[in-house]
Parts: sequence; C-alpha cells; structure tokens
Amino acid sequence: MSTDQKGPRILARTFFTQLRSSGYTPHQIIGIATELLDLVTEELKQGDKSADVAQVTAEPAASFQPRV
Repeated sequence: MSTDQKGPRILARTFFTQLRSSGYTPHQIIGIATELLDLVTEELKQGDKSADVAQVTAEPAASFQPRV
C-alpha cells in the first residue's frame, strides 16, 4: 500500500475508533459516513468555489457526543 493510501486509512480507522469509544453504534456510524459522502458529492457538483467558502466559514469542531 502506498503512502498516499495509508494516510486516509489511518484517519478513517482513528475516526471510527473515536466514534465507537464515544458511544456511537455501527448504524449511526454508517449514517455519519453517508452524510460525509453526501457532503463531498455536493461539493464536487458545485465545484471548487464552494470549497473556498466552506474553508472561510468553518467553525471549530465540537467534541463528539453520542446521539441517543
């Protein structure tokens, strides 16, 4: 596996582990993954202009809280 493929894999595994340790169920994690894919798909449809706007307006990430 190349270095380019290892980074995203490590990040995904870390993100998954953090979500599970924060109390998210596998079904909730699938929902999160689906939302992430939807966001990326929408951004690709809109082009790079939306990426610039999102970067400027991004808020700091809140700590993970399980959805009950």
